[in-house]
Amino acid sequence: MTLLGVLDIASVAVFALTGALVASRSQLDLVGFIFIACLTAVGGGTIRDVLLNRDAVFWISDPSILLAAVGAAVVVFLGAHLLESRYRAIVWLDAFALAIAVPAGVGVAMGMGQHWAVVMVMGVATGCFGGLLRDVVCNEVPLVLKQGEIYATAAFAGAGVAVAVVTLGHPPGWALLACAGVTFTLRAGSIAFGWRLPVYKTKPPRPENPKQK
Repeated sequence: MTLLGVLDIASVAVFALTGALVASRSQLDLVGFIFIACLTAVGGGTIRDVLLNRDAVFWISDPSILLAAVGAAVVVFLGAHLLESRYRAIVWLDAFALAIAVPAGVGVAMGMGQHWAVVMVMGVATGCFGGLLRDVVCNEVPLVLKQGEIYATAAFAGAGVAVAVVTLGHPPGWALLACAGVTFTLRAGSIAFGWRLPVYKTKPPRPENPKQK
């Protein structure tokens, strides 16, 4: 199995765990768990492959990948109640999944000889869209859109580092490793240390001056 194949399967498995955990917060049945787990697991990669016009979407060319998502859903369905904080588990597992999925998207785009800008967008799309679909369907505030959260920024930074490493003449494997490291470091820092981006704030309206009336 190729490195990209391993990255795809790993991201599917971890994202599926987050999807199933979100389903547990919504108190869905087993079929609901499996649906949300699969949607989360393959959403980003599917969008990537469709946009890149690959010969076949990754999970269609290898349907056994879906078994990893189904297995994750069943495990969470049976054991989610044992977790002290399901939300914290979701956030950290999502960070790991992001750090796997972004290099997977970057690697696929690089392997197809795409422009560096497309490579970066595909990395972000692969990493972010599965979780976005999960949260929207389950009526949760999407992690990628939470105020000040370093999420999509971490994905962009990781993809940008991968492009820079390849541009400097290093092997693609090193680029993907650097991508994963930067993506996870930034996302983990946001979770553990409260790193935030500045957010736009409107100025409060000026109080009316009675003398101007």
